[in-house]
Amino acid sequence: MNQLLQDYKEQIQDWLSDLHFSKSHKRALLIVGLLAVVISVGVVFRGHSQPVEIALPLPAMVAPPLVTVDVAGGVNTPGVYELPVSSRVIDAITAAGGVKKGSDVSDVNLARIIKDGEQIYVQPALTSFSGGSTSARVAIKRTGPININRATISEFDSLPGVGPVIAARIVAYRKVNGPFTGVEDLQKVSGIGVAKFADLKSKISV
Repeated sequence: MNQLLQDYKEQIQDWLSDLHFSKSHKRALLIVGLLAVVISVGVVFRGHSQPVEIALPLPAMVAPPLVTVDVAGGVNTPGVYELPVSSRVIDAITAAGGVKKGSDVSDVNLARIIKDGEQIYVQPALTSFSGGSTSARVAIKRTGPININRATISEFDSLPGVGPVIAARIVAYRKVNGPFTGVEDLQKVSGIGVAKFADLKSKISV
């Protein structure tokens, strides 16, 4: 190593002696050259690169899709609500403030997954003749068509040609599949054919 530095020194001295510079100029040039060598060596041994930090992309926050349902009847706060997809009927009723005291949910499938645009109807408490409220079903004489999404077994049973067995099938079908979208859907219930539906069509609604 010492021999190598000595060789460099002699080469520099020979080069300087060939230059037509004054002694002070040669000395300054030598100092500049030595500084350049020292800096170059320092850069090589020390390294010049810095670690590069790669910013990982943040996961995109995707809002869960929503469905809109109308909760009506015997709930504390009836209205239209938006709920996450795959919510169940009990979630919609809870969003509407829960069931009112005395209301009847026996005809409602609380575990059913709700559908966008449907109405969930809870049978409210019925008012007795004495002015109090009761959840017991009473026979009510109707003058217009019954709503097949709200009617009870006894109300279906009052229709011509519909006995208690078919009335129970209608309510059971509604529990499993949700509200009827049209009166024609009543034909999907076992026991209601074209002829029977023709007799019922003017007496039912949705």
